[in-house]
Amino acid sequence: MAENNATLTLPTGEVVELPVLKGSYGPDVIDVSGLLKAGYFTYDPGFMSTAATESKITYIDGGKGVLLQRGYSIEDLAENSDFLETCYLLWYGQLPNQEQKQQFVSNITRHTMLHESLAHFFDGFHHNAHPMAMMCGAVGALSAFYHDVMDIRSERDREIAAHRLVAKMPTLAAMCFKHSIGQPFMYPRNDLSYAANFLYMMFGTPCETYVVSPAVEKAMDRIFLLHADHEQNASTSTVRLAGSTEANPYAAIAAGIAALWGPSHGGANEAVLDMLNEIGDLSRVAEYVDKAKDKEDPFKLMGFGHRVYKNFDPRATVMQASCQAVLAEQGVEEEPLLKVASALEKIAREEAYFIDRKLYPNIDFYSGITLKAMGIPTPMYTALFALGRMPGWIAHWSEMLSSPFKIGRPRQLYLGPVKRDYVPMDQR
Repeated sequence: MAENNATLTLPTGEVVELPVLKGSYGPDVIDVSGLLKAGYFTYDPGFMSTAATESKITYIDGGKGVLLQRGYSIEDLAENSDFLETCYLLWYGQLPNQEQKQQFVSNITRHTMLHESLAHFFDGFHHNAHPMAMMCGAVGALSAFYHDVMDIRSERDREIAAHRLVAKMPTLAAMCFKHSIGQPFMYPRNDLSYAANFLYMMFGTPCETYVVSPAVEKAMDRIFLLHADHEQNASTSTVRLAGSTEANPYAAIAAGIAALWGPSHGGANEAVLDMLNEIGDLSRVAEYVDKAKDKEDPFKLMGFGHRVYKNFDPRATVMQASCQAVLAEQGVEEEPLLKVASALEKIAREEAYFIDRKLYPNIDFYSGITLKAMGIPTPMYTALFALGRMPGWIAHWSEMLSSPFKIGRPRQLYLGPVKRDYVPMDQR
């Protein structure tokens, strides 16, 4: 509720009072919706300082390195919780008790299979299509197979759709990978954890038993958890915007996957590996560090610093520990690209140039290296990000639909031609 007002004097001399709203944390918010009546829009390219919604899900303070999900710090959740419990927290607002947790996990576990026709759906994709291209299509296609509960006004229908999405996403992501390498799809197993089941479907074959490493399983679960939600951002806002049209949940989530694909968002950890491949060898690290320092050189070090977290990424410290555990277990520390990564990390943490500019290793850096050590191919990184971000997207989508909402209507500053008459072809 507004406790006071800000006043704005327009060029006409008219004074407009704008309510000032206070949240639990963060800057106060000036409600500018009343400006439309006065004949004005606000102008904020990229929506960098515009709150388009209210939310009770996640809070970020980039300056202090704070990430809270339903009030719990991401560090606390990463150390003590797991991905499915965090899903429950994001959706229902509270941590589950033991009975609730067991029921929730059981429900997700027993809905991991897909309609068999979806397996044939993948036959239409080119064998070397990018996994995110397939994910966009396959998730959107779920609405053609699971259209029995898509009344978005029904809380129960939304819940069932949410459970289906989180349960079936690992199966879809693994199918994307298997299709790209020409191996048969592996069906999910109910005796495995969420992360272990995904790894089994990724790397298992009918030829022999695949045993999931506990360290890799824990790291995979942690990667999912650390990406589960990140407040308002390009993909989350896309899900909300698509959802505001009352589109079905699968279409809204597919839109979020499309927004996540870019290298400035979900593709950042993929960009880290592309950078390491470009450097190629330990002997060239110094050369590329110099290139990164050169303002005239287009080369950029990916995975260092963060546009939100100005001083440190609270997720990175937790991910660093998992990264080290996986590297130690897999015995791949001597792998050339990982040696390059280790050298870059050391430079970024010790050299004044990087320290002064807050170019610290972020979560994309560590998760990219960890996924590399697991043997997951680079094009799959963003698909795994989409898998992890799924509960956050659903939470925001459901939150919007659970309260009064309007269809999204972004405005523009029009700079095109003024009205002109059509000129017939023979007069041009």
